[in-house]
Amino acid sequence: MTADKILVVIPAFNEAENIQKTVAEVFHCGQAVSVLVVDDGSADLTSAEAALAGAEVVRLPFNLGIGGAVQTGFKYARDNGFDIMIQVDGDNQHDAAYLKDLLAPVITGEADMTIGSRFLSVQKGFQSSFARRIGINFFVGLISMLTGHKITDPTSGFRAFNKKLINVFARYYPQDFPEPEAIAVASRYKAVIREVPVIMRKRSGGKSSIRDIKTLYYMIKVTFAILLDKFKHTSKELVSCR
Repeated sequence: MTADKILVVIPAFNEAENIQKTVAEVFHCGQAVSVLVVDDGSADLTSAEAALAGAEVVRLPFNLGIGGAVQTGFKYARDNGFDIMIQVDGDNQHDAAYLKDLLAPVITGEADMTIGSRFLSVQKGFQSSFARRIGINFFVGLISMLTGHKITDPTSGFRAFNKKLINVFARYYPQDFPEPEAIAVASRYKAVIREVPVIMRKRSGGKSSIRDIKTLYYMIKVTFAILLDKFKHTSKELVSCR
């Protein structure tokens, strides 16, 4: 499909039950890719299982959270000369069959960043719990208001990035619940963002690190982070214009 050098980054925390299957699916997606699993301080055999599946593994000495794990992937992609980076969750919820769809707009230069949206697909797969959908809809409105981007699935971690955004996010990537804020950051760099329809699955094993009870905390924390980022850079622009 392309001669671009492509890295699939799989952040994983205690995903020993799912990681081999996830890596195997990525390798069999029909696209030439390298695979990096970032083991975010797991207490189980995530690293060993990922290595057995043929992935390169970076094992963090302690748990940094999803933002720190994904930024590790961006730094690896930048330092090793990759043209495109794709983020795939380690719980096997993201179907690697959609990798080519996610890649296409980035490869052709139509987008700097693509997001796999579970809400655009005609077929309905796993669409998260009711509590999380409330949070998703909240961020749809907030991001649209602040950036002008109407993103239907702003919390989706199924994403592709070109070299421009690899370099941006290698320097700075949001740490806690980073997906909505990352859209705002990409927008600030005038990135073209597109969504593609995907079907997601329920995790087949293990437990999510985010519980529904955290939804309100998640919404408040990320909202403040997005607004602070917006205010900080708007203030800098006003000062530079004086």
